[in-house]
Amino acid sequence: MKKLLLAFVFGAFALTSHAQQHYVGGDISLLPTYEANGAWYMDGNNERITDMLGYLKAQGLNSLRVRLFVDPTKATQDEKNQGVRQDLDYVKALGKRIKDAGFSLMLDFHYSDTWADPKQQITPAAWQSLGDDALKAKIHEYTKDCLTQMVEAGATPDFIQTGNEISYGMMWGPRGTTQNQCFTNSSAANWNRFYGLLKQACNACREVCPQAKIILHSERVPRVNVLKDWLDRMQSNSIDYDIIGLSYYPYHHGSLTQLELALNQAENYGKDIMIVETGYYYAWQPNDVEYDLSSTWPITPAGQQQFTKDLIAKLKDHPKVTGLYWWFLEACENGIDWQSAVTPSGWYNASLFNDTNTSETHWGYGQVMPAMQELKTFVEGASGVSNVRVTRRDGRWYNLQGMCYDAQPQRRGLYIVDGKKVFVK
Repeated sequence: MKKLLLAFVFGAFALTSHAQQHYVGGDISLLPTYEANGAWYMDGNNERITDMLGYLKAQGLNSLRVRLFVDPTKATQDEKNQGVRQDLDYVKALGKRIKDAGFSLMLDFHYSDTWADPKQQITPAAWQSLGDDALKAKIHEYTKDCLTQMVEAGATPDFIQTGNEISYGMMWGPRGTTQNQCFTNSSAANWNRFYGLLKQACNACREVCPQAKIILHSERVPRVNVLKDWLDRMQSNSIDYDIIGLSYYPYHHGSLTQLELALNQAENYGKDIMIVETGYYYAWQPNDVEYDLSSTWPITPAGQQQFTKDLIAKLKDHPKVTGLYWWFLEACENGIDWQSAVTPSGWYNASLFNDTNTSETHWGYGQVMPAMQELKTFVEGASGVSNVRVTRRDGRWYNLQGMCYDAQPQRRGLYIVDGKKVFVK
């Protein structure tokens, strides 16, 4: 049984906040794989990091993101080597670690056996024979089951992405299928199919995790007209969600000026906005990037740090932006056993830990990048409850960010119920 410590009592209460709660962190979906294969992470003092979540907490991060695939064993070997392996058991275990460490958790449903993104939204192999109506029932059943198991495992998500980068729809069909894509000029039938799938996913989220915030995720920052059309459709078709999630990689999506155009558009829909994926190279930028911004932010650790500073400064001009997540922040090939079949392949030199040890970076293998220390500035000045004023007693629980719970929360922390501040151990 949870132990309750009563702090002090108010008369009747209401929660007021002088600033919106902000969340900062990153996607750490491959952390257990790196840990199991001997990755060696170093802090700024050249000491080995033995408790990564504790270290990230100490750096001021307060939220972490994890992706979930339906059956990643069905992915190609190349996709597995790129990091496709997060099945439900994997995610439950990592999610519990995240919640136990005091972070909020963002769960990213891919609704595929492999990467879901603007170029592919492959229906899970086990679902490919289903008709549209059966597929709608399946996505509801699957989402509900996953979330129920997450809750039972002590890994209740606080934010849920119902699909990953779904600007052009979801679950198009088998690999290579295009007939169910949703472009601005696609048929009404394609769009209605997408709305039906999305509504069933959102309904399951509300049923199992009513306190969680639902995120719709688009990457159409460079095409604001497409983003507007997509958000208009979500609004006119009564899609039930809370947060607009955006991917923003400057080398794919353009300068901060382009990001601001997208944010200005997204702010018209009365929703909070989160940058659920971002990143920038500190070394070895690929030759095929759409935008080379190295004259603004050099491809060095200092350039990556400056990008982070400039991005956060821009986001702070937009009060509706409440979240910032660095993608693949845990990538670190130092110490990896490359003979292992489960080791991710390739080098991603945009993480927050160094992969290289060259004269270009002047940074040691596995050492934390200086951009890490900038992330916490996104939450500076943002807070939750500023005072408690009593107006009613309804038996509901509230956290210090003003989120309401119908029953006693299981996560440890300070809450308010019927005018009392209560600490749940």
